[in-house]
Amino acid sequence: MFRTLTLARSLAPLGDRILVRRAAKEVQTAAGIYLPADKTKDPNEGEVVACGPGEKDVTGQLHPTTLKMGDTVLLPEYGGTKIKIDDEELVLFRESDILGKFD
Repeated sequence: MFRTLTLARSLAPLGDRILVRRAAKEVQTAAGIYLPADKTKDPNEGEVVACGPGEKDVTGQLHPTTLKMGDTVLLPEYGGTKIKIDDEELVLFRESDILGKFD
């Protein structure tokens, strides 16, 4: 029913929510210059860790999420709910907030 990653404490998103692990911040530019950690932005790319079952419409029919575990997605710059599980920071988004999926 739920697709989740096995963690010491697991979290199964409800409805059309998607749990995402953001990609690591880049601390070095293409020219080889190292950037301070506080000057780097969060990347707008991440990996789907868990998906909810989908959203029900007014008639009660379930519309499953189009994303699945392991998908690489394009994230908005702001938004989402930050969650810390086992010293790992994850972000919870609604499926409609995710901008796109990389192939």
